[in-house]
Amino acid sequence: MTSASEGDVLSFARDIRPLFRVKDRDSMRRAFDLFDYSDVADHADAIVGALRSGKMPCDGAWPTSNVEKFQRWIDMGKPA
Repeated sequence: MTSASEGDVLSFARDIRPLFRVKDRDSMRRAFDLFDYSDVADHADAIVGALRSGKMPCDGAWPTSNVEKFQRWIDMGKPA
């Protein structure tokens, strides 16, 4: 399955959830669940801030394209 192109609507299930690994989920679970749409949508601004600063994930920064995809998802209204 391919992810959405620049003009397409992103979805959490198809485009955002797969960006998070099990180890990312496990390390954040005490605060919120990275596999849960509601948790990620509620904390999206903090998550993108941590991604941009390199604080998340703890073992190395995401590629810029993934951070931009996450930001586009936020800008689109965080579609499920």
